[in-house]
Amino acid sequence: MKKKIIFIICDGMGDLPVKEFDYRTPLQAASTPNVDRLAKNGVTGIVYVLGKGIRPNSDEAHLTLFGFNLKKDYPGRGPIEAAGLGIKLEHGDVAIRANLATVDKELRVKDRRAGRIEDTSPFTKELDGIKIDGVKFIVKSGTGHRVIIVMRSKGLSDKISNSDVHYVTEDKVVEDWLDNKVNPIKPVDNTKEAKFTAEVLQKFLEKSHEILEKNPLNDKREKQGKLRGNYLLTRGPGYFKKLKSFKEKYHLKACCIAGAGLYKGLGAIAGMDLIKVKGATGLPNTNVKAKIDAAKKQIKKYDFVFVHIKPTDIYGENGDCKGKKNFIEKIDKAIDNLDKINVLIVITADHSTPCSHKDHSADPVPILISGGNINPDSVGKFNDIDCRKGSLGVMNGSEVMRKVIEISKK
Repeated sequence: MKKKIIFIICDGMGDLPVKEFDYRTPLQAASTPNVDRLAKNGVTGIVYVLGKGIRPNSDEAHLTLFGFNLKKDYPGRGPIEAAGLGIKLEHGDVAIRANLATVDKELRVKDRRAGRIEDTSPFTKELDGIKIDGVKFIVKSGTGHRVIIVMRSKGLSDKISNSDVHYVTEDKVVEDWLDNKVNPIKPVDNTKEAKFTAEVLQKFLEKSHEILEKNPLNDKREKQGKLRGNYLLTRGPGYFKKLKSFKEKYHLKACCIAGAGLYKGLGAIAGMDLIKVKGATGLPNTNVKAKIDAAKKQIKKYDFVFVHIKPTDIYGENGDCKGKKNFIEKIDKAIDNLDKINVLIVITADHSTPCSHKDHSADPVPILISGGNINPDSVGKFNDIDCRKGSLGVMNGSEVMRKVIEISKK
């Protein structure tokens, strides 16, 4: 009989040595007695999630760690985030992620996140349900400044460009923006479906800009010295496809505990039940202990519990190595006596987010597997450096679930 599994992904936890910690990583510098105990009683290694030299995006990294094949299974970022918001996608839907942003009268972007606005729902409710040329637009608020747009009609395509000035394509970031104007939506192939989709989305963005400008909340924000939320910067269009569920793939009944929409969406498209946890926000104020407590509770009725913890990535992107170290210690305290229940525990990251880079990097991440009938290796600490000596060796992300399942059967 397989051992039940709690799979914890600490987003962006991997890092590089920093001067502030005497050239140790935040994970090395943190006091983590509980995670170190798991490492001492388990096996460790390092993972190049998408392969050596490849800088992972979170969605691709998670799907790879879950054992999906990106070439066959990747639906695009938009459908994943839509699923995370509970939008029931239908065959033919095109889902697009967006930021509520601030533009001037010439459509030059002043701020891609409207001053990191925390709630876009007062703006999106006026846009939800708009119809243009037979296409219905479903518009929902995500975490913070994020918005999801779903286009619903026949004859649509996801082969369209991004309006976001920061992205030419989803995987190519442009740092030297030309005049910082929003990009017009264009088809990226010659099909009539792509041309139609691009034209209709462009009309919607122009119409939504007019509606957003008239929203009285924007005048109120401006008087308070805050930025207006007056444009939707789009990227990551995707065409809905159904993936094989965890139950079909691994014969495991699975659930997902996460705060941010993207990770709920990743759980949802992988066939996991979404578990609501009070205080799970996907932000630095998230209640990590409540997530771990929920995992302990849910493992009684599920075979596989995926727990996502976001803020390690946020601190990395902010270049805040002390904040990252402190949050890692918060995770360790929350884990506390997790190893007292009879389960297999996996802890890793989806990618590294070095504080020195303030962005994702291609550097490997540590992994530990603890619990069950494991012969421990000689590693007694869980961090970016010590785990290189572990018995799991150097792995690719696509190998992780296979190894976890193998160990769970022992």
